[in-house]
Amino acid sequence: MANFGDATLFVVATPIGNLADMSQRGVEVLRSVQRIFCEDTRQSAFLMSHFGISAPLESLHDHNESQKIDRILALLREGQSVALISDAGTPLISDPGYKVVQAVTQAKFAVVPVPGACALIAALSAAGLPTDRFRFEGFLPAKAQARKERLEALCHQSETILFYESKHRILESLQAMQVAFGAGREIVVARELTKAFETWYRGSIEEVLQQLQQDVHQTKGEFVVLVAGFQEAGDDEAQHREEDRVLTLLLAEVPVKTAAKLASALLQKPKNALYERALALKAKKDV
Repeated sequence: MANFGDATLFVVATPIGNLADMSQRGVEVLRSVQRIFCEDTRQSAFLMSHFGISAPLESLHDHNESQKIDRILALLREGQSVALISDAGTPLISDPGYKVVQAVTQAKFAVVPVPGACALIAALSAAGLPTDRFRFEGFLPAKAQARKERLEALCHQSETILFYESKHRILESLQAMQVAFGAGREIVVARELTKAFETWYRGSIEEVLQQLQQDVHQTKGEFVVLVAGFQEAGDDEAQHREEDRVLTLLLAEVPVKTAAKLASALLQKPKNALYERALALKAKKDV
């Protein structure tokens, strides 16, 4: 482990909402370094002021990360230690920084993590979904077609799947998940973790969508979305779920009759039965 006096890049986790979650070691490291690189100097200045940290702040974000590499390497070659933080949580988790860490390690300088808050781990620890295996997908694509394709590629993954989502797209993303995964898939949504208005929504995707739509605060804050992994069901139940999934996808694009015809060809199932199921799914959606 590097000492404070060595030329080191410290990757320091900061609170995701509650300032009391800042670790003592994190504060000591930030007080010891010669410079701190952060996403937004204005936001980080508040954290520094709260903990009495006086090291100069310098911005490092998605648009200038590559340009900052030489700057950081120069400081390290001078024998200075620097810290990398994000606006909230653990750096590099859906945040910039990996190019810097890669360059610093290749230049043979020490990179030391200072662990702490991380929204995805906090959500996973309290969601009540399986934690032995999980898959973190970050933010879904903003464009509807790309989002649809990403979710369809994940629909048969057996591990718990985690996403980050913003207040601007949370409803659209859950609606897309309902189509891709099926309305009955178990889901947990955590909003504003560690903050005063922390809220949890649990149930099927359909139920959680209704909860969010009825909550006047649902478009405020940041979200972690956790989706239960795909589970093999009995033969009959599995077949019905697959029929519903295919029909739901088709009904989003074509009329009931066409959806039943296409599903019949894809699944090698009787068209009349699929037509009746498609009618029921459409009626349920229209309610």
